[in-house]
Amino acid sequence: MNTLIDRHGRKHTYLRISVTDRCNLRCAYCMPEEEMIWKRREEILSFEEIIRIAGVAVSMGVEKIRVTGGEPLVRSDIEDLLARLRAIPGLRSLALTTNAVLLKRKLPAIRASVDTINISLDTFSPERFRELTRRDALADVLEGIDAAIDAGFASIKLNAVILRGLNDDELLDFVNYAADRPIAVRFIEFMPFAGNAWNERHCVTMGEMLGRIEERFLLERIPDGPSPISRDYHVTDRQSGRRHAGTVGVIASMSQPFCDSCSRLRLTAEGKVMPCLHSPLEFDLRSILRSGGDDAAVAGLFLRALDAKPKEHPSAGELLEQSGRVMIQIGG
Repeated sequence: MNTLIDRHGRKHTYLRISVTDRCNLRCAYCMPEEEMIWKRREEILSFEEIIRIAGVAVSMGVEKIRVTGGEPLVRSDIEDLLARLRAIPGLRSLALTTNAVLLKRKLPAIRASVDTINISLDTFSPERFRELTRRDALADVLEGIDAAIDAGFASIKLNAVILRGLNDDELLDFVNYAADRPIAVRFIEFMPFAGNAWNERHCVTMGEMLGRIEERFLLERIPDGPSPISRDYHVTDRQSGRRHAGTVGVIASMSQPFCDSCSRLRLTAEGKVMPCLHSPLEFDLRSILRSGGDDAAVAGLFLRALDAKPKEHPSAGELLEQSGRVMIQIGG
C-alpha cells in the first residue's frame, strides 16, 4: 500500500538518490565556474544509511530508485551499493544516471544490479565537449554508450540539455544518432539553478525543438505512461521513409511543466529529502539517523516532506531570485 501521497493527491513511487556531490566533468549548466566546496566524507551518507532509507521508502510505496550524483560512478565501491539496493524486497526497478566517462570500465561490475540507464551527453563535437564540460573525455562517453547498448539494458536514455548558440545546431545529429541505436534521445530545456548563469535567451523551448526536428523527420507521438516526464515520439526520416530504431523526446520543464503528475522524491548525498527539484525546501534525514531515530521517524520525515511539496514549481523569474542548490548538489 502506497502511503507516499501528498496533499495534492499525487502518489510518489520514485526516489532519486544522490550518492556524491563530486563529478569528473565540470558542465557549465550544472556546476558554477568558481571553485566548488565539496562535502566532507563524514557529511555524506554511508552505504548503510542509504540502504536503510531506501528500505523505508520502498516499504511506503517507492517502486523505482535512481542512483545519481554528481557522478555516481566516481564513488568508491558503488557496485556494492547498487547490488544492495537491488536486493531490497519490493523494489521493482533500479536505474542509474551517469555521464558515461567511467561506464565501459564499470559495466561488468554493475550490469547485474542496474535495470535501466540514463546517460548525459550534450554534444558530439570534441571541441564543444571540452568547452561545455571543461574536460576531454568525449571518446570515453561514446564508448560507454556503445558498451551499454551491447550490454542489453531494458532501457537506455540519452539526455541532452539544449542551449541556444551552444549546441542547438546539433538537434538533428542527436535524432540521427538514434537511427540505428535502440535508445531514447531526450532533449531537456535549460533550467535555472544557482550558479549556472541561466538566461532566457539560451533556453530553446519544446515547441521550437519539435518544429525544427519536424522539418526533416516525421514524428509520431507515443502515448504517455503513468507520471510522464518527457513527450516521446517515434521518428521516421521524411526522405528515406525509414523508421528509426530509437525514439526522441523532450523534457519541457520550463515551457510545459509536468508538476501535476510528479511522482518523485529526492535524497541528496548528505541526507536531505527534497520534495521538489525547484524548491529550496529540504528535510534532514541524516540527523534523524545519526541521533538514533527509528524507521518510524524516517517514514515520518518523508510524510512531512510530502505535506510541504508545492503544487507546482515557480516561474523561471522566481527561480532566479530564490536561493537554492547548484544542480550538481541535487542530482537532477
